[in-house]
Amino acid sequence: MDFQVVVLAGGTSKKLVPLVSKEVPKALLPVANRPVISYVLELLELSNLKDIIVAVEGKEAYDCVEHWIVEAYIDRLRIQVERVPDDVGTAGALRAVAHLLTAKDILVVSGDIVSDVSPGAVAAAHRRHDAVVTTMLCSAPVSGPSDSGSSVTKDKAKKPGHYNRIGLDPTKQFLLYIATGAELEKDMRIQKNILCAVGQMEIRSDLMDAHLYAFKRSVLQEVLNQKDKFQSLKQDVLPYLVRTQLASEVVLNGVPQPEENGNEKASYQNNQEMLSQILANSSTSSFHELHALGPKCSLPVRRTHKCCVYIASNSKYCMRLNSIQAFNDINRDVIGDASHLSGYSFSAHNNIIHPSAELGSKTTVGPHCMLGEASIMGDKCSVKRSVIGRHCRIGSNVKVVNSVVMNHVTIADGCTIQNSVVCSNVQLQDRVVLKDCQVGANFVVTTGSECKGEALAKKEK
Repeated sequence: MDFQVVVLAGGTSKKLVPLVSKEVPKALLPVANRPVISYVLELLELSNLKDIIVAVEGKEAYDCVEHWIVEAYIDRLRIQVERVPDDVGTAGALRAVAHLLTAKDILVVSGDIVSDVSPGAVAAAHRRHDAVVTTMLCSAPVSGPSDSGSSVTKDKAKKPGHYNRIGLDPTKQFLLYIATGAELEKDMRIQKNILCAVGQMEIRSDLMDAHLYAFKRSVLQEVLNQKDKFQSLKQDVLPYLVRTQLASEVVLNGVPQPEENGNEKASYQNNQEMLSQILANSSTSSFHELHALGPKCSLPVRRTHKCCVYIASNSKYCMRLNSIQAFNDINRDVIGDASHLSGYSFSAHNNIIHPSAELGSKTTVGPHCMLGEASIMGDKCSVKRSVIGRHCRIGSNVKVVNSVVMNHVTIADGCTIQNSVVCSNVQLQDRVVLKDCQVGANFVVTTGSECKGEALAKKEK
């Protein structure tokens, strides 16, 4: 396909502190011991979308991501890593790389997606409809801890979030309305010309905008140039394109007269005169062409461009790593119910233990667990529904439950880690207890510490 791909890889997201740092930007956060961006790049490779620009915010993050990509994908994909300014938003990042875009259509993908939905299918739907934008929608995920308690407790903890309010046409191919964020708390305001065009609209609040978009390049660049204050694709660019895709107009002496301000008040002082002009023109071919989109209405409607959707099947997996809770959920899923995404072969015990890892006497690694390369565990340890990284040193009588332990971590005897994230090069001294905590890279937790719901990290210099 003649598509260029832009992967928006971000930088060091504030929402993910203390998991991210100058050494580990968001794009390199591990999911089942693989950088999260690798999931997106492999999806693109499977769809034969190999002309890729990776946009990274900030110098430190850029250096780390470029170094990793050069090593991992040098012979597989045509990847150009570009540094963009900090905190410019998704629209600002696209502006920064716009001079590199030459293809007719552009696929824009968030670098934090973990999914098995084919980007190629979205691109094909975009081409089929000759759309200006096609956005991928998928079922809103549920989130929350899933510990070893009863299934009733799990179900109560895991409820779907309220992500978007989305209006679709009866065929579920065209995006007619979208509200996100603060707009969800307001009354809905729907343009009459939209309803005129389609006759009816289905409003959904159970779908997530997956941050995967296909754009017609010429239109995207025009919007980014003209609307220089637009910062977000989701909150600015996409709603703007949706709002402007249909125009109501009256036909006066064969010449379309555009509406004022996008509402029903046309530039006629006398409503009766407007109505008579519409009726007088109702026998003309141009009138019926304007009405081709749907049933007759008080104002004819014409489509200025098409905004389309690709709705992923409910059986597909799609989540974004955009919060600490999402980081926990995705790691648990990729070694659990969505294990096909991991790229690893699971053992007969439904877990992954690297051949070079060592287990002490009476140590158990349960199903839906992962133990990385050259990690060593002492005697009488227990690991449940957790990911343990590479080159970790774990003492005796250690319990790890529903947690992620990254690389080169040292855990002394008698420690308990539950529903927590322990970043690389951390040291947990004897009998440390962590529950619902995040421990930033290189931190030392002293002997006997009991921490609950805390974020522990060294101060950035």
